[in-house]
Order: sequence, then structure tokens, then C-alpha cells
Amino acid sequence: MASINFNADFWQQKFILIDSRKLIFPAQSIFFAIKGRLTDGHHFISTLYEQGVRHFVLSEAPIVEDYPNAKFIITSNVVQVLQEYANYHRTKFELPIIAITGSNGKTILKEWLSQLLEQDYTLVKSPKSYNSQIGVPLSVFAINTQ
Repeated sequence: MASINFNADFWQQKFILIDSRKLIFPAQSIFFAIKGRLTDGHHFISTLYEQGVRHFVLSEAPIVEDYPNAKFIITSNVVQVLQEYANYHRTKFELPIIAITGSNGKTILKEWLSQLLEQDYTLVKSPKSYNSQIGVPLSVFAINTQ
């Protein structure tokens, strides 16, 4: 995959969107059109555009004339770009990381550790059981300077 310049204006949006139903700030969002077993994010591009989203990461090129003010990144692997963008975001911060792996008990251990550590540290933890190829990058975007 070609190297993406995550310093470009396209990537200055504040919100990552993978589910069209969770749109809150359209003008400040980047929509990643992920194809899943049950749905395809590409089916929601026109609706999101009508609602004000202008930044899209897609694996299928749209009819550009239908979206005159939109900006598109076309890639063969949308999830990989999401992961690379999360990695880029993570490099902006010098923070320790605790990773929990294994077959069982990861979520309960994460919650237990966060309860122990939150009294002494500012924490970012994955919501729910976000321990997938998509969930981990979404969790990384919760890291900020505050």
C-alpha cells in the first residue's frame, strides 16, 4: 500500500466514523466505508454526504460528480488505512501502553486494572470489548492531550 501523508488537510478532521447511524459532527468527520459480512459502508455514502460529511475513505471509487465538495481516499484496504491512521495518531503521544492478550478474561482484566489505576493516572481504555482489528484503532483515537 502506498504511503499516506497523514499530515495532509484531509486527515485534520476530529471524528472517525465507521457507522453512519452514529453521525454527530458531519463536517468534522471522516467516514471509513468498511465492507462487512452483513453490510457495506459504501451504501451509506450518499446519505452521509447529504448530511454534511465530506471526507471519505473508500475501496470503490464513487461517481465524483455526484459529490462535488467531497474528498476521497481510495484504497484497496479501508481497514488497513484505519489501522495506519490510528498508528500515526498514537505516535503523537509519549505514553505507556498496557496490552492484554489471551483467550479469556481480557475485558474483565481491563476493567479491573482501570479501576486500580484511574486514581493515580489519566487513562484511555477501550470501550466495551473493542479488541478487534477495527475496535483497537477506534480506541486509540480516544487518546488526546487532555
